[in-house]
Amino acid sequence: MVRKVEFHKSYFIDFYVKQPKKVQAKIEYVLALIKQVDRVPEKFLKHLTGTDGIYEIRVEYQSNIFRIFCFFYKNRLVILLNAFQKKSQKIPKKEIDLAERLKKEYLNLKKSIR
Repeated sequence: MVRKVEFHKSYFIDFYVKQPKKVQAKIEYVLALIKQVDRVPEKFLKHLTGTDGIYEIRVEYQSNIFRIFCFFYKNRLVILLNAFQKKSQKIPKKEIDLAERLKKEYLNLKKSIR
């Protein structure tokens, strides 16, 4: 295994459980790829320009597009944040803002545990 995937709070899980089984299977496939492949193709994982280390995991199923925001923590750990179904060309700013807030929250939590 190249990476480990975890999630912060329940935003990702809340999204995941509402999806049809075939979408869940596609999400699991992409997450397995991220865990196992050293250089993940940009088709599946891409840095979001203009953010502080936020990445989007890209999942497509039929004509639907799903995005899961995440970031890398201590090199080999991927922290999943929020997720949504993309319905337009632009990523909703509120989703990016939420991802950035959750990342800060996670990092502050890790600092306070030390």
